[in-house]
This record gives sequence, C-alpha cells and structure tokens, in this order.
Amino acid sequence: MSPPPPTSRHGGDRVAEALRAHGVPRVFTLCGGHISPILAAAKARGIRIVDVRDEATAVFAADATARLTGLPGVAAVTAGPGLTNTITALKNAQLAQTPLLLLGGAAPTALQGRGALQDIDQRPLIEPHVKRFFKVKRVRDLGTMVADALALSRSGVPGPVAVECPVDLLYDEALIRQWYADAAGKGTTLPERALRWYLNRHAQRMFAGSAEAPAPSVQTVYLPRAGEGAVRAAAAALARAERPLMVIGSQAVVRADEALQVAQAVQRLGVPVYLSGMARGLLGREPTLQMRHARRQALREADCVLLAGVPCDFRLDYGRHVRRSATLIAANRSTRDARLNRRPQIAAIGDAGLFIEALAGASPSPGTRWDAWLGSLRARDAAREAEIDEQAAARGEFVNPLGFFRALESEAGEQAVFVADGGDFVGSASYVLHPRSPLSWLDPGAFGTLGVGAGFAIGAALARPGCEPWIVYGDGACGYGLAEFDSFVRHGLAVIAVVGNDAGWTQIAREQVKMLHDDVATVLARTDYQAVAAGFGAEGLLVKTDADVLPALQRARALQRAGRSVLINVWLDKTAFREGSLSM
Repeated sequence: MSPPPPTSRHGGDRVAEALRAHGVPRVFTLCGGHISPILAAAKARGIRIVDVRDEATAVFAADATARLTGLPGVAAVTAGPGLTNTITALKNAQLAQTPLLLLGGAAPTALQGRGALQDIDQRPLIEPHVKRFFKVKRVRDLGTMVADALALSRSGVPGPVAVECPVDLLYDEALIRQWYADAAGKGTTLPERALRWYLNRHAQRMFAGSAEAPAPSVQTVYLPRAGEGAVRAAAAALARAERPLMVIGSQAVVRADEALQVAQAVQRLGVPVYLSGMARGLLGREPTLQMRHARRQALREADCVLLAGVPCDFRLDYGRHVRRSATLIAANRSTRDARLNRRPQIAAIGDAGLFIEALAGASPSPGTRWDAWLGSLRARDAAREAEIDEQAAARGEFVNPLGFFRALESEAGEQAVFVADGGDFVGSASYVLHPRSPLSWLDPGAFGTLGVGAGFAIGAALARPGCEPWIVYGDGACGYGLAEFDSFVRHGLAVIAVVGNDAGWTQIAREQVKMLHDDVATVLARTDYQAVAAGFGAEGLLVKTDADVLPALQRARALQRAGRSVLINVWLDKTAFREGSLSM
C-alpha cells in the first residue's frame, strides 16, 4: 500500500502526481539540489527512487524499462552537467525509438543567464536529441507538461521527451517568495526598489493560478496504423512470391504487451525471418522460421522482402543487400525511415507489429509453397552452425570465446535476459546466444553506444522481477559501468556480468593494425575486474581456461539466485572469428 501524500503541495508534488497518475513505478536518478523536491515527492507517493552513479546510467535504465514494458521510463537529473551527461544516452534512445521522459533541473528562473550555479542554456544542447523540449515557466503547468510529455513519448514514432523544471518552481511557494524577498533586500534607492518590484512581479507570475491547476490526467497516445491498401498490396506481393523474406526490428515490438500476438502472426505468415534488436527472441529459443546466418545472401536471393521496423541503413548496406528486382515492402512508423536510402514498392506507414498482424489476417496459409526455399536457408544455417562448432572446439592458452558462448547458451536459464555491451565479444555472442523469449535481448541499437550494460541491466532487473539478467561485456565497454556494481548491491539487484577480457579494443584493433600497422590506443591490460566488483560488495570470479568455464557459470547462477550480483572475468584467446567486422 502506498503511503499517503503529504499535505503541503509544492512543484515537486505536481510532478510526482503526474507520474503517479500515469502509473510510473520508478524514477532513475543521480541526486541534485535542483531536483530534490521531485525525488522526495515521488517517494512519498510510493514511486521507487533508484539512484545510480552516472546520469547516463539513469537514462539507460529508463530506456531498458521502456523497451521491456512499452511504457515510458523516467529519469530525473540535476541542472547543467547533470543534463549534459545524459546526451549520449538520450541520443541512443532517440535512434532506438524508445519512449522515455527526462526530467531536468534548471537554475532559478530569475537568475538564468546571470551566472547562477550550473546555469547554462540547456535547450540547444538537449532539444536535438528529443522529440520535444518542454521548458516550464509556471508552477501550474508542471503536471500538465509532464503528462503531455509522457503521452508524446509514446505517440507516433516513439522517443525521448525532456521537461526542464527550474528549481524555483519545485520548492514550496512560501520558501521561494522568502528567497526572492531576501534577494531583493530592503534598500530604498530607486534601483533597489525596482529590483523588489521586478522580483515580486516575477514570483506572482510563477505562482499565478497554481491553486486552481487541474489534476494531471492521462493523455491520449496516437498509435499509427498502415492503411488497408498497403495491407492488400503486401498480401498480393507475398502471394506472388517464391522466395519471400522478412527482417523484423525493434519497432515491431515497441508495444511490449502485444509481442506474443506479433509472434503468432509471424508464425501464421510462414515467411522465413531474420530478427534484429529487441525483436531477437520474438519466436522463442528454437524457432522453425527464424534464420540466424548469411542474411546478406538470403536478401540477395529473395524476390519479396518485408522490412518491419528496419530502415535501410548501414546494417543493410544502405539498401544494397536487397536486390533491385525484389518487391520491397517497408512497414515503419517513420515515413523517413521507410524510405531511407531505398524507396520501397509498398510503404506501410504505421506500427510495424500491427502491420504484421494485419498482413497475417489478410494472407492465406502458405501450405508447402515455400518449403524448398525454407529448406535451402535452413541448410545454410546448419552449415554455418557446424563451422562455429568446429571453431568453438579449438583450444588455446586461455578461453575460446565461441566455446564460452556455447557453454553460456547451454547453462543460462529460461528466464535469462541478455544485455549486450561491447564490440568483438558481443558480436561473437550474437552468433551463438539464443534469446529465450520475446523481449529478452537488449542491445544499444543503431547508435552502437558503449556503456549501456549497467543501466540496461538495472532496468531489466526491475521491469522483470525474477528474471536472470546477464550483461555480456567487452573489456573495453565494462569500464563505463563498473561503478554501478555499487548500485546493484545497494538496490538488491542480482545481476551476472561476464567480461570478455582479451586486453584490448579488439574490434577496432583487428582492422586498424591490418590497415594502419599500428595498435595505438587499442591496448588494454588483463585487469582484475572481478576484484573491482568485489570491492563494491558483489562476487568476483576469475576464469582463465576452458575447464573453468562451466563451474564458474554454475557458481554465478547459484549466487544470482541467492540475490548476489556477480562479475565473471574471462581471459580470452585472440580469435579471427569476426575478421572484417568494421562498419562504416
């Protein structure tokens, strides 16, 4: 049962009431005096406050919560450097089309531009990375703007929205009026009297109508749907196709509570499919329609391609992976993304998941029409799996990364949620690990951001109580979030982190050395990352040989089930498995 709200009402109360009205269960934050009233008011209303060690982590955690629930995640950070520290995480959420709300503090309204503490013009820094930047100027507008921002983050093409809340709008009115009175002084000169008049008038404008401000209400969310004409045209194209193919991305599962319906529609269509981003795991651990390897070759052979929530960006070689003679169907909430670099014959502008469901309803059962095509793709997949098995069996001085992931794939539980944060090690994981269920794989998305691991794991652990969170870290990427083991421990979150330690930024070094004959800035050390985790109160395990892998994984799972966080530091052998993986 939530505690009763306090009797006094300040601006922080209004923000917290809007959050509670929208069912926000938690706020991620790094504290600051500019936002303290929001945090205290939210806590008083039963909203959990999850404080972390870096503002970027707070936004990453909000991002993960939104991806796994379909509801906006919320982060609150202080003014100035608090907000600027979120920019990378905000841009990552924007490019991943994740709905979230960023509440940012700001200097007092009357002192902005006059050298106040942490006072900068925040709009031009944040606005390019969000759908909209709300700058609140009156107390009465706080609740309404927060409610509008939460709805906007989910409407149309989802994305982050920011609300700037100046500190003098958040604290108690009597306190702020007294602060302004003290600042005005009691002098009798004309400039001093003019200052008192100005500050008094400014305070009156700030608090005008606050007593009559409406209670926050839940706003309507606009859910775009493709037209019936696009559905009919796509169904006709599939009916003509001999070698159809689907590529499904994160946008198809942005309605997280409807992921199973999307999965059932994919099964009814019977079209072979590649899954990317948050759509990994959509069809379960061992799906019959999903292909995992040789996507480029399959796309070049297909005569009808449906891109569901996937733009033709660098991941599809800017559209060149799809042959020109193929019928291209693009289902996307974003008109720009649907036409990016390659104009489709059929543009279905609307939610990609809803389009798949509508298309399945309009298409007859394929029967055995595509069996030969499916068989050829499966044979190719099987051949690639056999190659990986052969490479995974190789033994060296330390641990074979492919062999490690074969062991992790076998050992991780059915409630596993994999968080990918790294380059070469994570790239290898994507070939081997099979997400167990829909929404059980979290990676940065198109921005390729490093440092998401800790925040994503915090968000996953809280959004999915009882899950088994695994962070797959490269040794370079893990450096961004090691301090968050403190957050795991303080908040009682049981997370398993695996660090692939090959003492380098290997994805970069492999191509850099080959092309430039220099490993400058790519060399790391075989650091004792497990000791760092132990220093924060977690468990640390060191694995140096293949024989150590399975006992360490089993020990880590046992600790996780007992409520402990664990870091496994895995010393890796060098490998050429991902030769030529540099993207442009």
